[in-house]
Amino acid sequence: MSKLEPKHFSYAQAAGVATITLDRPDKLNSLTFESYEELAETFEALDRPAHDDVRAIVITGRGRGFCSGGDQDDIIKRLLGRTTPELLEFTRATGRLIESIRACRRPVIAAVNGVAVGAGAVIACAADLRIAAPTARFGFVFPKVGLCGADMGITYLLPRIVGLGHASELLFFGDLVDAATALRIGLVNRVEESAEACVATAQAWAKRLAEGPAFAHRMTKQMIESEHTMALAEAIEAEAQAQALCMQHPDFAEAHDAFKHKRAPRFAGAPGGEGAA
Repeated sequence: MSKLEPKHFSYAQAAGVATITLDRPDKLNSLTFESYEELAETFEALDRPAHDDVRAIVITGRGRGFCSGGDQDDIIKRLLGRTTPELLEFTRATGRLIESIRACRRPVIAAVNGVAVGAGAVIACAADLRIAAPTARFGFVFPKVGLCGADMGITYLLPRIVGLGHASELLFFGDLVDAATALRIGLVNRVEESAEACVATAQAWAKRLAEGPAFAHRMTKQMIESEHTMALAEAIEAEAQAQALCMQHPDFAEAHDAFKHKRAPRFAGAPGGEGAA
């Protein structure tokens, strides 16, 4: 397997779990032009056969913040006065990151250890699961800086997570939401007692997913993403085909054999051998 060595954030991999840590704590892990691009490239790479040993991904931040969005000096200041084609190139590049997270067929868990605003909040929403520290704050703050609430795909993602009413409130007003409110409206799956516990739980969940049936997890994520625009009959047919494929996979027979012999299953992952994902 090839080794990823990003320049603009930290990366670690163990026991089938890849951990991406945004690593600019002095700036609440704000993003630069370069980190946007490298994050997208990393998620795209993790979905390729060269990284079949990765079965789940955790993304988090170092220090007090998860991600405070685009860096004010590196990005915001440099966008002022640019032409429409230049601005469109940038907005498409930021959207590429979110698309790469959703397109990656490994489950992605966001350990939101602190403030997540702007692009940081969108990244958290692009993950499949979100675990928050009690100090976490979420803010889709685009209206606060004179921008449309629709950015990087958030008007696609957020109503699916919290419903149309909550999403509209968050995107029109741009107010910060604390961890307790995020849990109440379904923006996060769980709030832990500390930032350390938040990351630890994310790692535990990722490890549990990594030990599970990787091929089936990939299919689950694909179905969640693709059925959004389907009619019920179309969705039922898509799931019938997906389940038939899973029934032909060795993991299905392995689960049955493990049940018969009262042991834990040893899932092989995707086609291609032991440990593939």
